[in-house]
Amino acid sequence: MTGEARMEFLGQPEPGATRPFSRAVKAGGLVWVSGHSAPHDPARGIHRGATPAEEVRNALGFIAGLLAEAGSGLDRVVQVTMLISDRADYAACNAEYVKHFPGGLPARHTALFGVPTEARVGFACIALAD
Repeated sequence: MTGEARMEFLGQPEPGATRPFSRAVKAGGLVWVSGHSAPHDPARGIHRGATPAEEVRNALGFIAGLLAEAGSGLDRVVQVTMLISDRADYAACNAEYVKHFPGGLPARHTALFGVPTEARVGFACIALAD
């Protein structure tokens, strides 16, 4: 159909999932990535990180993978939401965060998050696609 926007949902949850959202959505030349912390699955040897900086590194690595799946990358991110659970981690998170955007820092806002998780930091973003 002409004029109709096409949307591609990446990582849709199974019916009844406790996290009822897609990992990312691609539409109109953009990719919207839902909020994600670093993967954590101790039974499989996957750990979020021992420090705020490690959590930032691992979370942004996960986000980079989602963006790659959608035909984008961290170098194409235009806006980031950084979600932190403790204000005391803000400086350490920022020190690691800037390392992942050497070509220029995207627009960003930071918020405290109250999602039931042990994660210290999570990210959502919007990036250019293709």
